[in-house]
Amino acid sequence: MIEPTISDGLIVAATLLGPILAVQAQKYLERRTAAHGRKKVLFEMLMATRGSRLAQEHVRGLNMIEVTFYGESEKRRKIGERDVLAAWREYLDFLSERNEMTPEVASARRDELFVNLLEKMATDLGYQFDRVQLRRGAYSPVAHGLHESKNEDLRDAALAVFSGDRELKVAFSDRSPADPAAAPDGGG
Repeated sequence: MIEPTISDGLIVAATLLGPILAVQAQKYLERRTAAHGRKKVLFEMLMATRGSRLAQEHVRGLNMIEVTFYGESEKRRKIGERDVLAAWREYLDFLSERNEMTPEVASARRDELFVNLLEKMATDLGYQFDRVQLRRGAYSPVAHGLHESKNEDLRDAALAVFSGDRELKVAFSDRSPADPAAAPDGGG
């Protein structure tokens, strides 16, 4: 009878454990790649909507930060993920509080905190954006701003009417809508 040697035992162990360890390594790499992909999609969403921070997509992106950058556990969380979460909590705290700042000061502080957040996310993802790119790199047509401003004015006027702070003026006419002279262009 042949006596098994240590090398024989190691060969059997390697034959049995090799495929199991390979599958586990593959699963780990897939999880890591998927997590990086989710972070990248979120960062791209926030970058794309940074000129329109009231957009639902932007707000949804902000609300996904905690889940996306949470990591596996607090102990195993990377430093970059911790930095992103700390920047997000500081930004969220500012957005959530009622402060006594002037609108200009509050806007500047909000912009600064948002740029800090984007910078931490970019660093975690391995991107190298400077703060000027993050702050001023968004394109937003002037017409979008005008449209948003007019919509806000319209909402404010409607709210003033509905709350009783403003009257709604109504004019009656003797002409019927079928009367060609009543048409806005004078019927002709």
